Amino acid sequence: MATLYPSLEDMKGHQILQAQAAAGVRTPATTVVTEKPKLVSGTAPPMLYPNLAELENYMGLALSSEEIQKNLLPEGSTALTPAGPAPGQLVAPVSGNNAGLRRAEIKPGVREIHLCKDERGKTGLQLKNVDQGIFVQLVKANSPAALVGLRFGDQILQIDGKNCTGWSSDKAQRALKKASPEKIVMVVRDRPFQRTVTVHKDSTGHVGVVVKKGKIVSLAKDSSAARNGLLTHHYICEVNGQNVIGMKDKQLTEVLAGAGNVVTLTIIPAVIYEHMVKRLSAGLVKSAMDHSIPDL
Repeated sequence: MATLYPSLEDMKGHQILQAQAAAGVRTPATTVVTEKPKLVSGTAPPMLYPNLAELENYMGLALSSEEIQKNLLPEGSTALTPAGPAPGQLVAPVSGNNAGLRRAEIKPGVREIHLCKDERGKTGLQLKNVDQGIFVQLVKANSPAALVGLRFGDQILQIDGKNCTGWSSDKAQRALKKASPEKIVMVVRDRPFQRTVTVHKDSTGHVGVVVKKGKIVSLAKDSSAARNGLLTHHYICEVNGQNVIGMKDKQLTEVLAGAGNVVTLTIIPAVIYEHMVKRLSAGLVKSAMDHSIPDL
C-alpha cells in the first residue's frame, strides 16, 4: 500500500527528507530510542535528518528544518523508523499533527448516534432526499443535532431501526416528528458527497482560491490550491472542520485568515450542493446554521 500524505507539499517534503537522509549518515535499522538522550549543556538536540535549508522557501512556503523534523518525530516517539512509515500511514512532515485536518476528517463506514429533542420537541435537524437517500440539509446552532456532531451532507441510513432508502424529504421529517423525545437512534454515514483537500498558505497568507458566494470560481496558478487538486464549480462546506455554509464572503475570508498556515477545506460539487439547498431559505441558513468549531 502506498504512503499517504495530507497534501502535495507533505509528499514533496517527505521525498526531499528521504533523499537527504539517504545521502547523509544512515541510522541503523536496529536503532531504537528508548529514552530521551541527555544533552550536554550548550549542545543542540540531535537532528533526525540533515539540515533542510532547501525546504525553507519550498513552493512559496516558509518551512524550517526544525519544524519539519518535529512533525516527523512527535513528542514521546520511541522509534526512529529509518525504514520509513508503515503502509497506509499518513505522513505529514509539513502539515504536522494539525487539529483542522483531524476535525475535517470524513471517516469511512457507518456510526450510530442517539439523538433527543429539546424542550420544544425539536431536534434542530432538517433532512433532504437526494438520489433515493436521506441527507442532512440543515443543522441548527446549539441544537440536539449539533451537540451529537451531525453535519451538513451526512447521510441518514436508519431512523429508529427503519431504513431510509427511498423516503421522501417529508417522510423523513415526519419520522423525526413522531420519534420519542428522549431517544432517537440514527445510523449515519459521514458526508459521502464531500471530500477534503489540505492546502498551505504562501508567504502572503493565501492558498490561491477565489470564492464568490461560497463557490470556488478560480484558482491561482501554481498555488497550493491548484497543486492539491481543488476544483472550480465546487462549494466550500467547511474550513478546518468548521461549517461555513451561509456565511458571507467577507466572513469566510476572515475564517480562512484565522485558520493557520495549514488549511483543510471540505468541498462539494456545485450541482449536488445546489440540489441539497433547493427550497431552503437563504435567510434560515445564514441565521440558523451551526457554525461552531467541532470538538476533537
